Amino acid sequence: MSDLARDIDACCRLTGTFTLRSGQVASEYFDKYLFESDPVLLGRVAAEMVSLIPEGTELLGGLELGGVPIATAVSARTGLPTLFVRKQAKEYGTCKLAEGPSVDGRRITLIEDVITTGGAVRDAVGALRAAGAIVDTVVCAIDRSPGDPLADVGLQVRAVLTKADLDAARGAAQG
Repeated sequence: MSDLARDIDACCRLTGTFTLRSGQVASEYFDKYLFESDPVLLGRVAAEMVSLIPEGTELLGGLELGGVPIATAVSARTGLPTLFVRKQAKEYGTCKLAEGPSVDGRRITLIEDVITTGGAVRDAVGALRAAGAIVDTVVCAIDRSPGDPLADVGLQVRAVLTKADLDAARGAAQG
């Protein structure tokens, strides 16, 4: 795992001033699109995620936009169907929030790229549950939250890497 943390950190950690989705301002940013667009790194992250998928999962729900390529890569490894979850329902065509199989009564594990406050996940889980889905776990590539940001909505977070893992890899590389 330390090799993956080192490689993700080297590829994705940017320094500067960044405004996050939550509105928080951060001095560093993990540009997940840099590893998601690299087939080797994406494959390594997806391979690590496979063991984090809870038993009984029927669908993988990739959250727009960063969760979609990861969910697709995990789906290819597990054979589980993938659902593509939009930030908001389309206003045309099928007007769906989630593209793919029906969610009603199905156990969905959400797939996200980076979690800081969990705002995007919180929005998606509310909408999916309202549509009848059973959602209790989110698997992410990087958890940079300071605690358990999704406990209030009954979600367990399982992460391939945490900010502490990436910081340790950075320290080892600089040491």
